[in-house]
Amino acid sequence: MTKRAGILAAVGATVAGLVAAVPPAASDVPSAPRAAAPLTWTGCATKAYPALQCSTVRVPLDHDDPSGQQITLALSRVPHTAGTSQGPLLVNPGGPGGSGLSMAGFVASALPAGLAAQYDVIGFDPRGVGKSTPALNCVPGHFGPVRADTVPDSPAAERKNRERASAFAAACGEKHGGLLPHMDTASAAKDLDVIRRALGAERISYFGYSYGTYLGAVYAKLFPERVRRLVLDSNVDPDGVWYEDNLGQDHAFDARHKAFAAWVAKHDAAYRLGTDPAEVEAAWYRMRAAVKQRPAAGAVGPAELEDTFLPGGYYNGYWPLLAEAFAAYVNEGDEEALAAAYEDFAAVDASGDNGYSVYTAVQCRDAAWPRSWRTWREDTWRAHRKAPFMSWSNTWYNAPCASWPVEPLEPVRVANHEIPPALLFQATDDAATPYEGGVVMNRRLEGSSLVVEEGGGNHGISLSGNECLDRYLTGYLADGTLPRAGGSGPDAVCDALPEPEPTSAAADTEGAADTGAKSTGSRGAVLHGLLGFHG
Repeated sequence: MTKRAGILAAVGATVAGLVAAVPPAASDVPSAPRAAAPLTWTGCATKAYPALQCSTVRVPLDHDDPSGQQITLALSRVPHTAGTSQGPLLVNPGGPGGSGLSMAGFVASALPAGLAAQYDVIGFDPRGVGKSTPALNCVPGHFGPVRADTVPDSPAAERKNRERASAFAAACGEKHGGLLPHMDTASAAKDLDVIRRALGAERISYFGYSYGTYLGAVYAKLFPERVRRLVLDSNVDPDGVWYEDNLGQDHAFDARHKAFAAWVAKHDAAYRLGTDPAEVEAAWYRMRAAVKQRPAAGAVGPAELEDTFLPGGYYNGYWPLLAEAFAAYVNEGDEEALAAAYEDFAAVDASGDNGYSVYTAVQCRDAAWPRSWRTWREDTWRAHRKAPFMSWSNTWYNAPCASWPVEPLEPVRVANHEIPPALLFQATDDAATPYEGGVVMNRRLEGSSLVVEEGGGNHGISLSGNECLDRYLTGYLADGTLPRAGGSGPDAVCDALPEPEPTSAAADTEGAADTGAKSTGSRGAVLHGLLGFHG
């Protein structure tokens, strides 16, 4: 799951006056298919992905009314070039709210050339996202600085943040009231089957990261006979959608923040913030207190500071850049360095506004959230006492769901024994989708194989430079080969990649121009830029 608007990549637009009203539960029985028009592909090459092509497909706004209002999804592909095709491979970067158009180019270029040539790699902007129309943007500028401190120090401060979240929910209802009842994972999964039919394929393969794992599992539940191969990387716990899953993130992100502090302490010669991890962490919280009193460069208060350092919980390749800004502020009083890091890692543009609007629309609609604010408050303070890094920030990010204007659905239960064996990847120290999610998904998808990255804390681990993981991925996509260990543990274990070394921020952008990823220029940085976590 992608957690911050500033790190969601999409393009915003608005359309009003759409048809409303769906039943208060997601149907587990797909509607009768209607013939999909054939696709027309045109070149949309980028410097990084010269073979990329683009198209659009029309899908029903309401799949229970297939002849009614239609919406448009934006598609991309890198077509197969081999004499024999293995069919479409649909790819999704997660979110909800992440744009997948460039993802097709990345996956096709990151796989071995001979294997990629066998697939039509298909990217797409899900309903409401980016170049799909209509696209959501409930409150443009919602994350503009300087926002109130996320940790309430008085009832009035808590009330102010509650009112802000409620106002966002109300604005979504007023602006996109016709679309919100249809912004849910089951509807998005049914869109995938329209894409399948438009491609003329009997079955599809699917490769999803983060929230994309849940989308893939829901598709497999609704259309098991249409699944050829299924790859799920960094798995959502399907039993916890979405309130419980978000609570689980609070402790996991705090642990990753502590890991960052330990890394900074290990490299004290570079950063001069102390050799004791606890000392470094204390310095970070002193920095937080300082920017609460006076926002750095007039732009970075405590809320913006949390947003700036959150991507380090997704991908440790950003640690050197974050540590440089941290050290410059603490050691030199350099506010501009901190403001520059905020601009790189957390500042929100229209695409981020769109991404957050879709994120809330889908998560608030997919499943029930507590309506009693007392539950939210008690759960958050309980987490904050042990895991203060982002517990309150996480709560306010999701708080529109406490007053969402559309009734929630019953989540799709993804337990499945009807699909071919799936391949799952999970890092043991993943913060956004904690390890238990991979274990649960492995149990729910009968016959699936779980490959674990031991000691890894990055979110999204295949095709990011770990050759051990990628061998399992390529073997599976080539001929369906899966590791099997027997017993109740993982089927295969790979060591995590080494932690990064301190680097200069001046030499960090090579190879990432088309993605917004700004770190080491490695494949991991490019991937994490596409997944939405970029600097």
